[in-house]
Amino acid sequence: MIAAAQRLVRRPSDRGATLRLNARSRAERDGVVESLEKPLLWKASESAIVICDMWDDHYCNSSVSRLEAMIPEMNRVLRSARELGVAIVHAPSGTMDVYAGTPQRERMQAAPHAEPPVPIAKWCHLDPASEGALPIHDADPCDDEFPSEAKRAWSRQHPDLAIADEDGISDDGQEIFNYFAQNGIANVVLMGVHTNLCVLGRPFGIRQQVRLGKNVVLARDLTDSMYDPRDPPYVSHERGTELVIEHIERYWCPSIIGNDLTVAADLT
Repeated sequence: MIAAAQRLVRRPSDRGATLRLNARSRAERDGVVESLEKPLLWKASESAIVICDMWDDHYCNSSVSRLEAMIPEMNRVLRSARELGVAIVHAPSGTMDVYAGTPQRERMQAAPHAEPPVPIAKWCHLDPASEGALPIHDADPCDDEFPSEAKRAWSRQHPDLAIADEDGISDDGQEIFNYFAQNGIANVVLMGVHTNLCVLGRPFGIRQQVRLGKNVVLARDLTDSMYDPRDPPYVSHERGTELVIEHIERYWCPSIIGNDLTVAADLT
């Protein structure tokens, strides 16, 4: 059994904190897709942030530059969210050996098994029954001027992204589901990279969390796609990422901005 000190510990003063998320979604009305915003009130103690694949390196140099530019803001948001009582799970896929034996890794492994309501897939592919085609072509997604061979270049999470003592580390969908069940987590925020690939498809990603019945949002300013503007629909990289976010807002879950996770709602 895991030691009590390794469990997720929240300060008593934080247990009553509520997050007010300005959730943006999209819906079709009379043939026109409209953007809608409405507030979501989430108890911080029932909420978690999953950080997807913020690796230390990548075969696509442009992708690394954009990831590193996000880290200072991501650290700020995570620091404030922790103080409010939100659980943080780091999920740098394929690098769990680096974290073996750490309290953050062991607390995820030690959570008792919880039976999921649907199977947890190794990868959640695009589902034509639930969503339209992705709005970008991403078969050759690196936007470097001279793209390198697509191969593994990472070995761990980026060292500049802070991992706190009370955080968790896992890339296993079942482990993360177990941990959420153990700690009463009903609400999940996804951030990290890449929006059109791992953020949607990983066994802890958006598609899977929605299918598991979680309340899910994407932090749209703390994510980045893999898209090359030399491919359809021939828009800027930034617009390509926006199109993927709009796809998620329409078919899967709302999006928020990271700052929504930093301040407790005033419910008086």
